[in-house]
Amino acid sequence: MRVFVTGATGFIGSAIARELLAAGHEVIGLARSDAAADTLARLGVKAHRGELSDTDTLATGARACEGVIHTAFIHDFSAYEAAAETDRRAVETLTGALEGSGKPFVSTSGTALLAPGRIGTEEDAPAPGSAAYPRAASEATVQAAAGRGVRASVIRLPPSVHGDGERGFAAGFASVLIGVAREKGVSAYVGDGLNRWPAVHRLDAAHLYRLALEKGSAGARYHAVADEGVAVRDIAQVIGRRLNVPVVAKSREEAAGHFGWFAHFIGVDCGASSARTQEGLGWRPLHPGLIPDLERARYFET
Repeated sequence: MRVFVTGATGFIGSAIARELLAAGHEVIGLARSDAAADTLARLGVKAHRGELSDTDTLATGARACEGVIHTAFIHDFSAYEAAAETDRRAVETLTGALEGSGKPFVSTSGTALLAPGRIGTEEDAPAPGSAAYPRAASEATVQAAAGRGVRASVIRLPPSVHGDGERGFAAGFASVLIGVAREKGVSAYVGDGLNRWPAVHRLDAAHLYRLALEKGSAGARYHAVADEGVAVRDIAQVIGRRLNVPVVAKSREEAAGHFGWFAHFIGVDCGASSARTQEGLGWRPLHPGLIPDLERARYFET
């Protein structure tokens, strides 16, 4: 299958590209620069020049392929609503280009848009007021496309997608905590630190994207979750030990001053299950969980 992948040079997208190539698919990646095109070439991916906001380019790329995986997102949390709207327009364009074709379209969302304080499931709709709620509009666009002849589905990623990448190491929200701890000289959490973040290894996530592309159902929501909920205090303790800095609790009033823009996310309790995803697609996470992966010294190399 010829597959158009947005975000193919990214931490997750590059893993998806390798997963698809290994399974015999041809991959076309969106590239907004010569450097991005060079990165894709090294992966064995053909470049399709354009940007996420360039709807004509997106539509052309989608029509030329037999399936689309959309992972690109503008990770500017200071303008999160604007980034979410750009994402919605991209999803609308890509699915519009596939309308009536029956071709697969796999989009990306997050478990952080579910109601906090409980283990969220694939059946749960986005909850107003959740940490990532602006992305709910993109999910709704995917659902609408499923009723217009597109085998459209969405994969919700957890706050921490971890593992080795082409250009270093990342652990989603946990990598932000590492950066803050390095800057502030303490590894901190909010309150009792028992709020939970789900997590997944990037290679397990990449495998799920391929499964959703090949046999996902129209209108389905899938959870790329291996760890249902890791206590933020446990993450902070690993970071403190590895950086040799104190581990401290911050009140919610202190969070904004300590964490900056990340204060909106640090205290969220957003555990999530992937039981229905595993049953429906036969997906089984095989790689290390977040805590054992973070225990590797490589995450803390400067």
